[in-house]
Amino acid sequence: MKFLGIDLGWQTGASGLCCLDLTPQGLRLGDFCCVSRHDQVLDWIEAHVGTDQPALVAVDAPTLIPNETGMRLPDRLAHRYFGRYDAGCYPANRGRPFAAGLIQFSQALEAQGFRHAPTLKPQKPGRYQIELFPHPATIHLFRLPRILKYKKGSLAQRRPELEKLRRYQLTQLPHLDPPLPLEEGDLPPIPTGGKAMKAVEDQLDSLTCAYAGAHWWWWGCDRNWVLGDESTGFIVVPAPFPDQVCPVAP
Repeated sequence: MKFLGIDLGWQTGASGLCCLDLTPQGLRLGDFCCVSRHDQVLDWIEAHVGTDQPALVAVDAPTLIPNETGMRLPDRLAHRYFGRYDAGCYPANRGRPFAAGLIQFSQALEAQGFRHAPTLKPQKPGRYQIELFPHPATIHLFRLPRILKYKKGSLAQRRPELEKLRRYQLTQLPHLDPPLPLEEGDLPPIPTGGKAMKAVEDQLDSLTCAYAGAHWWWWGCDRNWVLGDESTGFIVVPAPFPDQVCPVAP
């Protein structure tokens, strides 16, 4: 089983990609890269899992967008449960300029056999796709009091926050269940230039997506939340640990 994290470019098409392989010892980091177009993402997926190998694709983008206007149910729920952490998500509807491309991307995954999986039987091989929003995932996985603000602000403000994300991934993911062992050299260093830093940001977000996708497949609803469903769109979020102070589960 493979877990493919896609930080999908909504506007420009530039995307971060991460592949995790399931081994008897736990997860293993495989490919980790960036591409510039959506068709290259689809080619990358096929190169890793062919047309029939079991895999879960976790996409950081709204892929099910049934509403013509306003906000989707999962977007509203994300604001309800994670707004206090500054982790509300960008609203999606079919009137947005990015909507058609994201829907087409999801439909292309469906054509390759990746079904939407707001529910699944844990640890059952198959071909699945889910929507994943990295900020809520890191809030629970890393026990954060608020999001790491590496997406907005000046370069001087964003860079140390991105360094924190990288450090959390290196130090925390090896100790979660399922474990993902990581070494310092496995993750790219944080550049000082804005364009290069954005590429690394996309990669690190794709790693969060891939790991949270593996967590969903491993535990299902026992240790994950699902905001919404297939008719409304849905976002999968790892559940908080039992001792965490958090909103009531949806």
